[in-house]
Amino acid sequence: MDLFEYQQMQNRNADSPLAARMRPTTLEEFVGQRHIVGKDKLLYRAIKGDRLSSVIFYGPPGTGKTTLAQIIAHTTSSTFRQINATTAGIKDIKEVVQDAKDRLGMYGKKTILFIDEIHRFNKTQQDALLPHVEDGTVILIGATTENPYFEVNQALVSRSIIFQLYTLEKEDILLLLERALMDEEKGMGAYHAQADREALEFLADTANGDARTALNAIELAVLTTDRGKDGIIHITLPVAEECIQKRSLRYDRDGDNHYDTISAFIKSMRGSDPDAALYYLAKMIYAGEDPKFIARRVVICASEDVGNADPHALMVAISAAQAVDFVGMPEGRIPLAQAVTYVACAPKSNAAYMGVEAALHDVKHMTIKNVPPHLKDGHYSGANDLGNAIGYKYAHNYPKHYVKQQYLPDELVGRTYYEMSDNGVERRMKEFMKWLKEES
Repeated sequence: MDLFEYQQMQNRNADSPLAARMRPTTLEEFVGQRHIVGKDKLLYRAIKGDRLSSVIFYGPPGTGKTTLAQIIAHTTSSTFRQINATTAGIKDIKEVVQDAKDRLGMYGKKTILFIDEIHRFNKTQQDALLPHVEDGTVILIGATTENPYFEVNQALVSRSIIFQLYTLEKEDILLLLERALMDEEKGMGAYHAQADREALEFLADTANGDARTALNAIELAVLTTDRGKDGIIHITLPVAEECIQKRSLRYDRDGDNHYDTISAFIKSMRGSDPDAALYYLAKMIYAGEDPKFIARRVVICASEDVGNADPHALMVAISAAQAVDFVGMPEGRIPLAQAVTYVACAPKSNAAYMGVEAALHDVKHMTIKNVPPHLKDGHYSGANDLGNAIGYKYAHNYPKHYVKQQYLPDELVGRTYYEMSDNGVERRMKEFMKWLKEES
């Protein structure tokens, strides 16, 4: 790096957002993630000893994935290269690999390749990287907000250690905010701003574990607030509230949090917890989830998990879906909430769902020759000549409007698919079926 390049880097750092300027360069400065960078933990020892193998950092935004990579860059004696998967291609990979081979051959020096947002690489790009990770030409550090077990080549995953990062604790965010306000070299210390404790508490809480969101907010507060008569910039709670007008929410419609949230939503309704179900409903509405998607999941749950224990649940769910389509949002949240709480509080039975699954299994795996002849269509000329409908007993001609006869194919006689529960309406149905089949 020449003097001109060094000056460019310094200028770029000076103009960077506060979150970038405050990025730690040592493990001692790093905040949070004690489960992987505590002093007795594997990652801490590997970084300190400069004995890192290929790793993938997986976690929500603003939790320290890129920061850990930068700390490794400042710690390791290996050459550190960085690319971003959103802009890089196979050509960039080949250049890094060739440089790594040359450096390893001439100087015996290893190369660490940090790929930010590695899940953005397509299969071809990941495959191009694989052999060079496998033979040790490069040591891979991948960072991703998506579950690597789903989004990253399984061969790459199997050759890497996965470290999961979690959202930062409120106390961690508070520490970072206080550090940023005091730091005169990289932070906002030169502005001599003072923040009320309740303002910092609000920012730390509303950031939802995302350090970047909190630091961006405190920077905005300092830069846009006039000095008071005492010459000091006072960051009050109203100022903080203006700088984060909406709580940071981790919800990507194509990502883990989407699937985790909808899974928790359905399981809360199935588990008869209306409060949890309403919380997850509110989370999805707040994040801008498609209300039709939510309504479809409620309809499915009403049929799959409530079933005939309360047949009204399906009607309420379908009515809510139609109401959402009719009135739109935000009012659509009201019929959605009504349906969600009804389904959550309704008696439960998955007997119908399990029954059709069992029947589908037999359809797929058993050879069934024919419908029983007496059940076949006998309404056309010549049907009786084929033996169709002969011997069929019309149920309404018998007491209780029921008569015992074979309905299942010969191969399935005696099979029971619908095992009714003792819950709600289904209990009455079960008692009725027992009465119906009693000998007259």
